Amino acid sequence: MFMSDPHKGCSQTGYVFLLRGIAIFWQSLKQTIVATSSNHAKILMLHEANRECVWLCALREHIQSSCGLERYKEPTVLYEDNATCVHQIQKGYIMGDCTKHIAPKFFFTNELHGNEIVVQAINLCNNLADIFT
Repeated sequence: MFMSDPHKGCSQTGYVFLLRGIAIFWQSLKQTIVATSSNHAKILMLHEANRECVWLCALREHIQSSCGLERYKEPTVLYEDNATCVHQIQKGYIMGDCTKHIAPKFFFTNELHGNEIVVQAINLCNNLADIFT
């Protein structure tokens, strides 16, 4: 939620990771950086979720290889309910005056790790992580 802390101006971030429909990791926390818009807050959230996703994918691959299982080949999907944010993440970081102030590191998600992670839009009503914000 954008600017959920009225004293410091920080937004609330939340995400949940599912494996075969079961929640395996979730987090809800205040962002440490003040976002200038709800879109900026969403980009910060995607950055944090993407970092966790990279770690979880590496853990999954380690477990699979240790057990002699075949590597999971489907990309991991990060769902976001803000279509503008999804578009900006997919297209790159400077999209004009609205995003030029956002540090390039927060578009780390744009790299998408060789198509191992994809960002897709989801309807707010279907966003399971919305309860964390």
